[in-house]
Amino acid sequence: MSETDTLHIIGGGLAGSEAAWQAATAGISVILHEMRPEKLTEAHLTGGLAELVCSNSFRSDDAERNAVGLLHEEMRRCGSLIMRMADTHALPAGGALAVDRNAFSDGVTAAIHDHPNITVEPGEITGLPPADWQHVIIATGPLTSRPLAEAIQSLTGVDELAFFDAIAPIVHSESINRDIVWAQSRYDKTGPNGTGADYLNCPMTEAEYHRFVDALLAGEKHVFHQWENVPYFDGCLPVEVMAERGRETLRFGPLKPVGLTNPRNPTVKPYAIVQLRQDNILGTLWNMVGFQTKLKYGQQAEIFRLIPGLENAQFARLGGLHHNTFLNSPKVLDGELRLKVDPRLRFAGQITGVEGYVESATIGLLAGRMAAQAIRRQVTSIPAPTTAMGALLAHITGGHLATENTPGTRSFQPMNVNFGLFPEIAVSKPEGHVGRWRGVDRTQAKRQAFSQRALADIAAFA
Repeated sequence: MSETDTLHIIGGGLAGSEAAWQAATAGISVILHEMRPEKLTEAHLTGGLAELVCSNSFRSDDAERNAVGLLHEEMRRCGSLIMRMADTHALPAGGALAVDRNAFSDGVTAAIHDHPNITVEPGEITGLPPADWQHVIIATGPLTSRPLAEAIQSLTGVDELAFFDAIAPIVHSESINRDIVWAQSRYDKTGPNGTGADYLNCPMTEAEYHRFVDALLAGEKHVFHQWENVPYFDGCLPVEVMAERGRETLRFGPLKPVGLTNPRNPTVKPYAIVQLRQDNILGTLWNMVGFQTKLKYGQQAEIFRLIPGLENAQFARLGGLHHNTFLNSPKVLDGELRLKVDPRLRFAGQITGVEGYVESATIGLLAGRMAAQAIRRQVTSIPAPTTAMGALLAHITGGHLATENTPGTRSFQPMNVNFGLFPEIAVSKPEGHVGRWRGVDRTQAKRQAFSQRALADIAAFA
């Protein structure tokens, strides 16, 4: 194919890899540009494609009552490479879809390199793509290199928005005290790959909990530069920031003691519980669930060893922070993910203002398909807004108006997929139901209705 029929994709993360796969599968010649391993980011450790730098969990896999589980299923029906590899390398995680991060990345890397329509070119793109690149997807993620980010900013004329994303520590299995912790998923939920005992649970008494909170509050933390003074994403708050919001905040967040019973002392309910999730297929590494942190390395091991069961913990990786960038997408992108001031450039992944692995891959899938259709001079196909994919796309391309144009509205911020992004749906009270119909039963019925409608409507796009 000629250069005008070639798709250039910058960034080999989840979104870039998915975009490349979708376009190449449609018969398009793709060149995937990835700066790693020649130049690493603050968070990446390897040169592998689709490397997972935070949790190894794709979150809930419940397609019937959970928006992200629904997104999983829609992606599967659209031939997603990311979901195929996630399913291939899944680990036990209750109702969640967790993966062996190394095997997952290796699988994506091999599939991309083996595809006859994809060429991977190493090296950093340090400025705007050359003018003769007529079809480009920028999928550089939240860790976009500074030269490229500045070039994008100069083109859009809009200040980049930023937040910090925190990475949770990983513990070596043999250093966990099995005389204290026990294996159980919350509410004994098994999920598609689980057993009902997929998490390790560390119980805390009231005194232990408050001693731990005191240590979090007193611990030395990363000191921000003035240019780093930006808001956190509420779905990924550092554990010490949650503690700063109130002494009981953690007990109603990642340390909530519900749905779990300590078999060694079943009559006494722990005051708080720290959960660990398996991080690799061998079961030798365990991720501290919800323990993203900005504590300095020298403080982390000491403070986290206050948790019962982790008093001798050895850490394969300590927590950390990296600087994330994303576009004010509702203002600068059109409905086909194209930059309004330069439509040859499409954007995909977290840089568009989605949050989460599968959300990033979803926008990559959409951008890859849209680019392929543009190269083939076909009408662009967009998933219905009643689907999870369509609702997510609608959010980032039109879900918010720029603050300066609409005083009083909040600024555009990253978002996970959730049923709040979906068009409303009417749900009727079940036949024979006595009394008022509300609460959990109505919520679950509405979620099921959202999911049923979405899976019916995704068929035309898939």
